[in-house]
Amino acid sequence: MSAVYWILGIPFAGMLYQAWRGDAPQAGRLNTRLCGLVFLASLVLAATVLRQGTIELADLQFRVDAFNVYLIVLTAFVGTTTAMFSAPYMANEREHGRVNAARMRLYHAMYQGFMLTMYLVLTTNNLGLMWVAMEGATLATVLLVSLYRSPESIEAAWKYFILCGVGIAQALFGTVLLYFAAGQVEGMGEYGLQWSVLHAHAAELNPTVMSIAFVFLLVGYGTKIGLVPLHNWLPDAHSEGPTPMSAILSGLLLNDALYAVVRSKMLVDGSLQSQLAGHLMMGFGLLSFLVAALFLHRQRDIKRLFSYSSIEHMGIMTFAFGLGGPLATFAALMHMTVHSLTKSAIFVTVGHAAQITRTQRIEHIRGLLRTQPMVGWGLVLGVVAIAGMPPFGVFTSEFLVLTATMQEFPWLTPLLLLGIAIAFAGLFRHLHPMAYGPRPAGQAPVQANLWPVMAHLGIVLWLGLAIPGVLADWFSQATRLIAGSAPL
Repeated sequence: MSAVYWILGIPFAGMLYQAWRGDAPQAGRLNTRLCGLVFLASLVLAATVLRQGTIELADLQFRVDAFNVYLIVLTAFVGTTTAMFSAPYMANEREHGRVNAARMRLYHAMYQGFMLTMYLVLTTNNLGLMWVAMEGATLATVLLVSLYRSPESIEAAWKYFILCGVGIAQALFGTVLLYFAAGQVEGMGEYGLQWSVLHAHAAELNPTVMSIAFVFLLVGYGTKIGLVPLHNWLPDAHSEGPTPMSAILSGLLLNDALYAVVRSKMLVDGSLQSQLAGHLMMGFGLLSFLVAALFLHRQRDIKRLFSYSSIEHMGIMTFAFGLGGPLATFAALMHMTVHSLTKSAIFVTVGHAAQITRTQRIEHIRGLLRTQPMVGWGLVLGVVAIAGMPPFGVFTSEFLVLTATMQEFPWLTPLLLLGIAIAFAGLFRHLHPMAYGPRPAGQAPVQANLWPVMAHLGIVLWLGLAIPGVLADWFSQATRLIAGSAPL
């Protein structure tokens, strides 16, 4: 049996079981083991793809190639390490009365359900099924955001549901237009929504229809990415939901939505033979990057602060994929990886910091290096990494994006440098008092699980110093595929 079926089957079975027994004392540990099994299956799948090439299953319904296989491994790894953090974190939340048994079952079931939808987005070759999976992720996230049932969390969940519901409806209309364009090509028939078939016949697709379709797809999936001005749901969802949800939301869901946009761009590029799709992505990406960098200075909630940091970095990735070319595409793929690892690590430390102080207000989080040095240093190193300081991998990927921009659009380079400087200042003006300020009275350490932080930041540091050969090969193959120079 293909590893793809294990990757989809394990979280599906886990979701059903956790809905029944997710409040048991061992539910958190089971959640970690289920994610770990999927991670092992993803490594098997990656080895198979690297050895044999692209895998297609179930009459072209599923497809794994050089582009999505590394995202599957990344998703499984972040899902596993976040589950390791989630188990003690949610046990602490239950001990303090923030969740009851029913909500623990809901949480663990939706965690597995969310992971299932992410794997389905990445493995399916059917653009209609991809849309269904993305909608499933929306529903799972709504239930996670509203888990605490406070007025603020319910408001954030409704905001998320409405905005992303409207956005995903735009993506549905774009998908329908893709199918309409495929229907005008002789011989497409029942395979009109299969991405690989559409890509093979991209030059025959109606350019006008494809242009309109991409606009709807970019707006629709761009809402899930958090592109400005479609980003308003993201800070509220981060600040009101459980912290493990924030880690997988920033580390995984945003990547998958961008993946859907890039797959769509590849079709449009083949049809139009122009840079229309790329220029649209560059515009939205640069706007998101600059606006989010400015908003970092205005935040008073620590989770909202790092949610705007996520918007900033998703803007960089969208800009880089829109820029196109081998260097920019390679940089965007690397940035997806290092951002996911770094941001999920940051949210783990943020979760512990919030439990130490019993608040998410930045002005009340002080002296973490004195209260609990490991949590404090985890936050400091995470911010240093996400701000783009060398030798961490974020510096390398941002440097490559700047280099590609100077080659293709040198007049945009000052805007990128300005945005990086503004974001750097916004992060460090908040970090300094949280880490080095005086320790408030009554602030006590908590039992912290910082293994995920050390693992993630260690990998990001490694990638900043030297990219392993296997990963470099993944990135190179995916770059050639996205840039249009590799055969299917």
